[in-house]
Amino acid sequence: MKGVLETQEMSSPALESNPLGDPAQRRLTVYLPPGYTEGEQRYPVVYFLHAFGNGGASWTNFSGFSPSVPERLDALISAGTIPPVLGVFPDAWTSLGGSQWVNSDAIGRYRDFLAKDVVGLVDRTYRTVPKATARAVVGHSSGGYGALVMGRYHPELFSHLSCQSGDAYFEYGYMPDLPKAAAALLKAGGVEAWYADFQRRARETKARGEDFTVINVLAMAAAYSPRKGEPLNVELPFDLQTGRLRLEVWNRWLVHDPVRFVPKFLSSFRKLKTVFIDCGSRDEYHLRWGARMIAEELEKSGVELCHEEFEDGHTGVSYRFERSLAFLAPRLERD
Repeated sequence: MKGVLETQEMSSPALESNPLGDPAQRRLTVYLPPGYTEGEQRYPVVYFLHAFGNGGASWTNFSGFSPSVPERLDALISAGTIPPVLGVFPDAWTSLGGSQWVNSDAIGRYRDFLAKDVVGLVDRTYRTVPKATARAVVGHSSGGYGALVMGRYHPELFSHLSCQSGDAYFEYGYMPDLPKAAAALLKAGGVEAWYADFQRRARETKARGEDFTVINVLAMAAAYSPRKGEPLNVELPFDLQTGRLRLEVWNRWLVHDPVRFVPKFLSSFRKLKTVFIDCGSRDEYHLRWGARMIAEELEKSGVELCHEEFEDGHTGVSYRFERSLAFLAPRLERD
């Protein structure tokens, strides 16, 4: 790379004493473009939000034949395709596999972690252009969902966002996994018994393929339907004995569905300068439909939007960041 990746440890007040006991000390990786260390120029910033099951370090994993996202960012800048920007890769990993970048009584305050702690540290430490019009937030899958969360709550911080294969229209994305999770939890003897066995397997050997569905449902329940005093402080959207959908809990999930909250918070999304939304036409979680619904609402409201579909599935699509960055980065204010 022609730019530099810099990693530092940060302490997050928002994550102190979080319910899962996860560390408040987090690793933060920052990409510095070519010329940063020699000059005094200030730069706009792109914040990259990782997907469920990943952490901040996953962005820099060696993949053999495909470049990492920081390498793709570096190549775009080096080729002159986009102007130089800083890239920030925060870590929102949790013991349940992810946070959805929300504040939750079962997980912790991960929206505040990004909006207050990470953005504050970056602006204090690096030569940024410290205003919303010079910040973009981008992400894939749960990271794309997190970008929409930031658009809903923090248009004063981020004027540009990209939601790529983001969790949306929960009936299609999550509901097919609920009976699978119910079967595994019932067989194990409940949430706590399953989770303890899952942690043991993952520590001693490896997690099973079918474990992902269950831990994903538990993590989503922790984000969307936390309930203190319940096992893991989560309330499940189904009855564990019968599998019957518990509508009062499922409706709590739906409040967090971008297909529902984007229309209710159009006043926030109208403040954004640009929005990029994409999804694969063969997405295994059927997320293309939620993307289409959100795009329709935003287009009707007059938001500056680029909505695309591409011929691929849900995973292994980090190459799409080249497209989203090419759209967003030139629109970032530079002084």
